[in-house]
Amino acid sequence: MVFSSLLFLYAFLPLNLLFYVLARGIRMKNAVMLLFSLVFYAWGEPKYVLLLIGMTLADWVFALIMDKARSSAGRRAALIGACVVNLGLLGVFKYGTFAMENLHSLTGFPSVIPEIALPIGISFYTFQLLSYVVDVYRREVPAQRDFAKLLTYVSLFHQCIAGPIVRYQDVAEEILYRKVSLTEISRGIGRFTTGLGKKALLANTCGSLADSLLLTDAVASNAALLTDNVATLAARPALGLWIGVLCYMLQIYLDFSAYSDMAIGMGLMIGFHYKENFDYPYVSRSVTEFWRRWHISLSSFFRDYVYIPLGGNRKGTARTIFNLLVVWFLTGLWHGASWNFVLWGLYFFVFLVVEKLFLRRVLEKLPSFFTHLYLLIVVFFGWILFRFRQLPLVGTVAAGLFGLNGNAFTNYEINTLLFSHIFFLVVALLAVTPIVKYAGRFLENASKTHPVLAGVNAVVRVAAPPLLMLLSTMALVGNSYNPFLYFQF
Repeated sequence: MVFSSLLFLYAFLPLNLLFYVLARGIRMKNAVMLLFSLVFYAWGEPKYVLLLIGMTLADWVFALIMDKARSSAGRRAALIGACVVNLGLLGVFKYGTFAMENLHSLTGFPSVIPEIALPIGISFYTFQLLSYVVDVYRREVPAQRDFAKLLTYVSLFHQCIAGPIVRYQDVAEEILYRKVSLTEISRGIGRFTTGLGKKALLANTCGSLADSLLLTDAVASNAALLTDNVATLAARPALGLWIGVLCYMLQIYLDFSAYSDMAIGMGLMIGFHYKENFDYPYVSRSVTEFWRRWHISLSSFFRDYVYIPLGGNRKGTARTIFNLLVVWFLTGLWHGASWNFVLWGLYFFVFLVVEKLFLRRVLEKLPSFFTHLYLLIVVFFGWILFRFRQLPLVGTVAAGLFGLNGNAFTNYEINTLLFSHIFFLVVALLAVTPIVKYAGRFLENASKTHPVLAGVNAVVRVAAPPLLMLLSTMALVGNSYNPFLYFQF
């Protein structure tokens, strides 16, 4: 079940909110959220809800052991046990097949490689559990003695499938005690419908265009079709490849930030305050800034639980570079069990190190136009590496962008596609900038002194959510293309 499905929008979420409102007291409200969250997670793959519960149970026990341990050695042993369980299960389910494939290619063993299904959202809830046990070990939060409350935190359907990665210490108090105001409910509805519109009206269309120009993910990932896929992409006009990669670049931001918007909005509706996960990353002026704005919860997780514990930048340049290498290797691997993701992480590692050692002062002196263009070019080519698991396809697309495959610059089909979607592409490009946010802020400030603008502001704020809901519903009816890209991670 995805947030942008009609079943979720018109059955699951309304029923959840209805039962939540009818429930009395925080214990009953938490029970409602837990029940609905487990149903939500089990909807597509019921057996894996047992994995979620089992991992949470293990960490609940390890945290209680840490809390009662009288020696630092006992606490450390419990932490190591929790990490072994969490990372071990993540390794088996997410990287088991990948590891055996690589072992087979090197040694011929094993002769038969089993296909291990990837439980949806395992990367996200594993990292949430890790943050919990580490924070208990550091004595930043007390161990949660009520297993149901910990399971509620881990399984909340708002964010357990595709983030943002919510740390226990950020919501611990709200699990125990929270209130909701009409203002926050209104903000939550607005944020949810904004995310829904971003997903249904923009991301899905961008994704459809990208698939038509770059191959679908299923086709591109099929090793048996590699020769045919290379030939198909090599023949694609250069302009078609530029538009295709641009659409994918727009899709992946609009898709993932839309999910975060909807999660944050639903949290506000019931009194949870999840931290922002995106801050308009495509307006950045450096790769360093980009990663402060993109998938903030993941970046901060690796910073606080990997980079700083390794020593951060406190042990000299060589050690800093090594620490960054570890972080970006893990960042790439976290996104998927495939070498293209590892190379994607290392690709950004190279630019981050170059910026840190050489480029930072140069970028600070250059006009913003050039630094912004530099960032967009780096990210644009990075998304090609992210998109294709078969590395020959990466080279084919990169060469084709400059006509090096002997491909034409454009043709009638590409021209027709571009002109028929030019207005949509302009809107999608504006949607990844803070222009709408700034316009809303300007209107709100101006409405304080201009009665007419006050009326306009009131109408916009009241009319926008139902209008977005209506338009999104119309877009979703009969639309079979409705993925959330980050479900696979």
